[in-house]
Amino acid sequence: MPDQLPGHAPTQVTDPEIEAERAFLATARAALHTMREDVLTTETVQDSSEDADYTFTNRTLAADRSRRADALVDFDDAPLFFGRVDYPAGTIYEADPDDPRSHTRTPESDRVYIGRRHVHDAGGSPLVIDWRAGISTAFYRATPDDPQGVRLRRRFGFSDSAELTAYEDEPLTADTPGTGAEGAILDSEIERPRSGPMRDIVSTIQPEQDDLVRAPLRPALCVQGAPGTGKTAVGLHRIAYLLYTQRDQLRQDGGVVILGPNRSFLSYIRKVLPALGEVGVRQATIEELLDRVPVRRTEDQHAERVKGDARMAEVLARDLWSRVRPPEETLVVERGARKWRVPSDELAETLTELRERRISYGAGPNLLVQRIAHLVMRRIENAGEACDSRTFNELRRNRSISAAARAMWPKADPIRLVLGLLTDPERLARAADGILTPEEQTAIRLPGRPRSPKSAKWSAADLALIDEAASLIGRPDTIGHIVVDEAQDLSPMQCRVIARRCTRGSLTVLGDIAQATGASAAGDWQALLAHLGQADDARLAVLDRGFRVPAQIIDYAARLLPEIAPGLGAPSGVRKAPGSLVVTGATAPEVLDRVTLACRGALKGDGSVGVVAADADIPAIHQRLTNEGLDTALAGETEDALEAARLVCVPASLVKGLEFDSVIVAEPARIVAAEPRGLHRLYVALTRAVSALEVVHAEPLPEALDQPAG
Repeated sequence: MPDQLPGHAPTQVTDPEIEAERAFLATARAALHTMREDVLTTETVQDSSEDADYTFTNRTLAADRSRRADALVDFDDAPLFFGRVDYPAGTIYEADPDDPRSHTRTPESDRVYIGRRHVHDAGGSPLVIDWRAGISTAFYRATPDDPQGVRLRRRFGFSDSAELTAYEDEPLTADTPGTGAEGAILDSEIERPRSGPMRDIVSTIQPEQDDLVRAPLRPALCVQGAPGTGKTAVGLHRIAYLLYTQRDQLRQDGGVVILGPNRSFLSYIRKVLPALGEVGVRQATIEELLDRVPVRRTEDQHAERVKGDARMAEVLARDLWSRVRPPEETLVVERGARKWRVPSDELAETLTELRERRISYGAGPNLLVQRIAHLVMRRIENAGEACDSRTFNELRRNRSISAAARAMWPKADPIRLVLGLLTDPERLARAADGILTPEEQTAIRLPGRPRSPKSAKWSAADLALIDEAASLIGRPDTIGHIVVDEAQDLSPMQCRVIARRCTRGSLTVLGDIAQATGASAAGDWQALLAHLGQADDARLAVLDRGFRVPAQIIDYAARLLPEIAPGLGAPSGVRKAPGSLVVTGATAPEVLDRVTLACRGALKGDGSVGVVAADADIPAIHQRLTNEGLDTALAGETEDALEAARLVCVPASLVKGLEFDSVIVAEPARIVAAEPRGLHRLYVALTRAVSALEVVHAEPLPEALDQPAG
């Protein structure tokens, strides 16, 4: 195997095997280009005629063609295939008789090239097999102890420009020769410096990750993943896999949505699915999913915790249903020269019967009108008059009946309902009696005296309350599958938002209890899954091997675990990287100097550099680095901030889920002091580095970090 590993500039090689693989890659790329051209040039417009209008059909066909063409884009920086598995000659024909062209055949073996998407030649014969196909599973899971029929696994190394520069052969049977450097390409790709948005890990998926990626649509899957274990990548690749195997069902059930903690995180992951050939998957924060009112205020921690508590669901239900009241007077309905009377007790009995059916609140008014119309029509029939459907429809439109139904069961608007509840102390006290304490009721009231939804200063926590009210009035649209990343920070009320949109139980929950920083964060997964309605059925899986973060960094951060997550096992780092952790003490005036010096040193290497500090400290650090002439971006300032420069300043509140080759954490004590779950936030900050971490501090470190290494 040539010694040219991934991420290095290509060298001139004469290895005939590499030349042959490069030629095959060129053939596959040309075939993919042809496939895309065929899609773009295929006529999709149906002729219109005098008795048919195909406008809608043509528009649908054109949109579908555009989606298929987008999925066939060949990315210059993404190799078209990354591996190959060789079977003994004739194996594929025997194992897969329904797909006899799913490989490249030689006299010695059946070869299957594994890549990001399927590519076939002009005759329809596959050149590259999609990594999600069943036959590709062996590439990820075959071992010498369980070769799964494979005699040889080949991995390819590529330069940053996606030129094939290396290969290594791993024999899986005793009689198959290898290159003698098994694992070098895999390790190099895992450790490869990166900058900008997250990339896919399709070429480096580990067996335990592959098992989760290919898990069935149901039951719900919950992944507890320590830093660097690839839980986010698992969730994204799982979406790509499910769309490959269950696309029609997911589309029919409402599509797929990925929920992330903030826009910076979603910007970071946005290119992964397109690189895997999947376009059009919606990615949003939970606030964007709800988006009923503008968020104009940050809630204090105590109020946020109360508003996020599941008890608020009962408070809202009480307030809403308190609007339904029996009548106090007899209903009089005039029809022609006759008057028909329905006593108040009979109306109350009808109202009670309807409520006991547990219908949604919004369906009540129309159903009540129909019930009252039946009561009146029965009286008309008993008087000897003939009645039919026209009579019933006439009564349904009767103003007296409609007015009585509105008085008994008023219509409700979810935004105005929550506004009224959170601005009227007496109303809130009635609804929350025995549920919330007086102090909690005071904490959740909206500031000021807003008279309309537009004038109210809503917080993100209010959105879940409005959505809860809306769900009581009418059921929301469902979603086929939801991936929730950093789920450990969801409040119970936010969990309910997700649960009612995922009624089929098709859900992927990703997170790390040790990284829980939300005001209403659950203490364990069972509690959170219960709020998601998945307590009995969900599969809980644990990823505790960190592939990207060096063991020295993981072990250092794990010193905090006994305090922040005492029941959680410590993760292990696969990679050993001596010198990857540096702790630098300084005086207070020297901290910015030390941070600047650390940034200059990190920028001499490859990959991205992140400076993480307490939110209040980041503006000064960003300004200092800019004044020093360093090209520095500020996370959260724009959606593309993570791509704007190699050096990025990141407020501690936005760093969750991000990854940098080198990280400088400034003043850990200030990160801890900034919020009640400050130690959890610090754990997150310390585990963002995949090559090197430098901690710069003047203030004393937390006790667990101030101890010498064991």
